[in-house]
Amino acid sequence: MSVTGKTMPVVVDWDGTATERDTLHMLIERFGDLEVFHALEEAIGRRLTLHEVIAAEMRTVRVPLDEAVAWLLERVRLRRGFAGFVARHDPLVVSAGFHELIEPVLAREGIVARVVANRVDPRPEGWEASFRAAEPCEVCGEPCKRHSVRDLDRFVFVGDGVSDRCVALAADRVFARAGLADWLGAQGVAYEPFEDFVRLGADLAG
Repeated sequence: MSVTGKTMPVVVDWDGTATERDTLHMLIERFGDLEVFHALEEAIGRRLTLHEVIAAEMRTVRVPLDEAVAWLLERVRLRRGFAGFVARHDPLVVSAGFHELIEPVLAREGIVARVVANRVDPRPEGWEASFRAAEPCEVCGEPCKRHSVRDLDRFVFVGDGVSDRCVALAADRVFARAGLADWLGAQGVAYEPFEDFVRLGADLAG
C-alpha cells in the first residue's frame, strides 16, 4: 500500500462503514418520518440528488440536537477494529452525514480522527442541512465526495453506500461492502470485500 515509498492515504466513509449501522437511518427511524424516508430513497439518482434527499429527510426531524445525540450515543456501535485502524493509518473520514452526529460518537470512543462532513442546524420546525460541497462533480454531475479528495493523487477508499460510488471510482484500491460492493460488481469494477477493520488493517499491511 505504498506510493514511491510513502504510505497511500486511506479515505473511509462513516455511516455503515465505520459504524455497524447507518446513523442517519437510525435517526430517521426514531425521530423522523419513515414513509418520507422510503419514498425519497427510491428517488435518489432519478428525480432527486443525494443532497436533496438527505435535506428533505432531515427536515422531518424536529427534536433538539442533544436529545438525538444522547439517543444515538446509547445505540451507535463502531465496526470492530476501527479505533486501532485510526490510530495506525490516520484515515480521512469523509461522510455525507453531519459533524454534529459524528463527533460525539468519536469522543465517546476516545478517537481523534480527521473528519470531513456536512453541518446541520437543528431547527424546531425541521433540521436544516448545510452541505460542504456545492459544485457538481464533472464525473457524476452531483456534488459528491470526490470534492473532498481532490488534493490526493492516489488513495485507498473504504465504503458501503450510494454516496461512495463516485469517489470509489477515483480510488486506486477499494474496499467495499453492502450496496457499494453490489454496485461495483454490477459495473465490473474491481474491489476487495471487508466486514471489519481488523481484517482490513491486515489486508493493507499485507
